[in-house]
Amino acid sequence: MRAKYFIILLLAFLTEVGVTLFVASTFSVRFIEVMFFTGMAFAGLSFYFSSSGGVISDFSSSQASAQTGFIQKREAFVFKRGPVFTSSIIFFSIGLVLFILLISGVIPPAG
Repeated sequence: MRAKYFIILLLAFLTEVGVTLFVASTFSVRFIEVMFFTGMAFAGLSFYFSSSGGVISDFSSSQASAQTGFIQKREAFVFKRGPVFTSSIIFFSIGLVLFILLISGVIPPAG
């Protein structure tokens, strides 16, 4: 089970690196300049798709109840932290550190 978790984590990380490289080359910027933002996007998307219940589910249930008149049972918010979310948080954290170093001038601007 641990090997499967690690392989999925590694594949998700490599996918994030690939997407970030594509975005960086498309917009002609450095990899570290967009790493924070793509990491934030991946973390947000993986959080959204790995959780159930909560505000979005309540809103959908309320709309369905208003249209049909049937009251639906509310789902409690449940978050399942998996390897994809863990990989996204690691990528986001590395990007955040590099972005702070870039903003503070430790990493020189592109020349």
